[in-house]
Amino acid sequence: MLGVRGPSPLEEVRDERFARHGVRLLLKRDDLLHPEVTGNKWRKLVPNLDAALAGGHRSVLTFGGAWSNHLRATAAAGRLLGLRTIGVVRGEELAGRPLNPSLARCAADGMRLHFVSRADYRERHRPEYLHRLCAGFAAAGPFAEPYVVPEGGSNALAVRGCAALGRELDAAAPPGPRPHLAAVPCGTGGTLAGLAAGLGRDQSALGIPVLKGGFLADGIRRLQCETYGAPRGDWRLDERFHHGGYARTPAALTAFAEDFAARHGVPVPEPVYVAKLLWALTALTAEGAFPPGTVLAAVITG
Repeated sequence: MLGVRGPSPLEEVRDERFARHGVRLLLKRDDLLHPEVTGNKWRKLVPNLDAALAGGHRSVLTFGGAWSNHLRATAAAGRLLGLRTIGVVRGEELAGRPLNPSLARCAADGMRLHFVSRADYRERHRPEYLHRLCAGFAAAGPFAEPYVVPEGGSNALAVRGCAALGRELDAAAPPGPRPHLAAVPCGTGGTLAGLAAGLGRDQSALGIPVLKGGFLADGIRRLQCETYGAPRGDWRLDERFHHGGYARTPAALTAFAEDFAARHGVPVPEPVYVAKLLWALTALTAEGAFPPGTVLAAVITG
């Protein structure tokens, strides 16, 4: 379906901020998986879109905020596969404003944007609300029986898709080192749920939430139980590095991202997720959170 080069590369970078503490840093370059549907979005969307096509659906409905990477990836995937896409966007006040660059890209890829109040958006998990929403689109045009993908793409199919990421890191072989710990930024928690399930027994996973709230741990356990019947893997969260909340990118974080790119010749890390992850790993290393000899793998989700 969506062509991909895989597994994604695992590259070591030499960074004195880690080396002085005896820590080695690897970048798991999931941003190179696909030119338009990158990283964890590819891993989560592909199994869901496979299921949509297998079920005869010709449209997909999903959810996200005004700067959602998931909405943008879904719109691109829909264009590539010939699927109609609907994006339910949090914030009805945005309907009368010019589209930001992220939503403009969604619209350019053919996504129909539907803006709802924050109160309605909180209903997105309720079957009754989803039924009314889908019925309304089916009555209004060519969106009969859309396949529903949850916010962030996080469901049991997505968790199984992201487990492949853990298996790739478990199978890492010479000449590169095999990581002891894999770290990933978290929005809805689906990627961490799958990553932890796919890692080896002697490996662990660290999630860095990019939102405030302290609600992700229960959601990750729920996703793993829905997928596997019980929690899987050794994982934990560190909730200190959201920088004020989702889509908040203070000047210090932007400067850090630009400096990291200049040091290592990689594209400027994506600011909402990846830059916060790399900032967190740099800070945790400085705190002595990782014993000397630790090999860290940072998942560059794109």
